[in-house]
Amino acid sequence: MLVDPQHPFFRPLWVRVLCVLLPLLWAGFEAASGSVFWAILFGAAGVYLFVTLFLNRSEDR
Repeated sequence: MLVDPQHPFFRPLWVRVLCVLLPLLWAGFEAASGSVFWAILFGAAGVYLFVTLFLNRSEDR
């Protein structure tokens, strides 16, 4: 796993939201600039962080 969702750094909601939004926003910027490779790369990172930090996160630890 690349990101540990149980780490105390990711406890606040605003940190998790920011960690997901920044790569997705940058992917949009790269797509608008015509850099498809970087747009896909940052988009995939944003989607991965969303799945890891919101969908697969358990509060039991």
